[in-house]
Amino acid sequence: MKERQGGFLISKIKAIGGRRFDRILQQKNIDAFNGAQGKILYLLWNNGKMTATDISRKSGLAKTTITAMLARMHEQGLVNFAENSSDKRSVFVSLTPEALKMKEQYDDVTREMENIYYKGFTDAEAEQFESFLKRILSNLEENDE
Repeated sequence: MKERQGGFLISKIKAIGGRRFDRILQQKNIDAFNGAQGKILYLLWNNGKMTATDISRKSGLAKTTITAMLARMHEQGLVNFAENSSDKRSVFVSLTPEALKMKEQYDDVTREMENIYYKGFTDAEAEQFESFLKRILSNLEENDE
């Protein structure tokens, strides 16, 4: 059987893609958030208020990582915390008005990254590629214990 390199390739894409994302932020003079914080902002822009557990589950980042990042983002004025009346052990995280204003900048960077990722792909190829990634993600999530 031929050795598969999917995991290695995904890791390499993640590393190079992260560096490219950060360079685009730098080129556009966006210093209000970094690439990792962008994941959290993206989730909150699309889902409204969320708990840290929900953010961790949807982003794939460890809960301890999320907690530290949210504390920094709160200090930066990007997120607010509010009591969760249905579960006193958790709090809701929501975006500040300042963070809400950044969505357009983030969308511009995201479009630029998509153009890099999908250069030379037809729409059908991009959809098929993403369906394969979703299957891999599902396989990993089934075994994530």
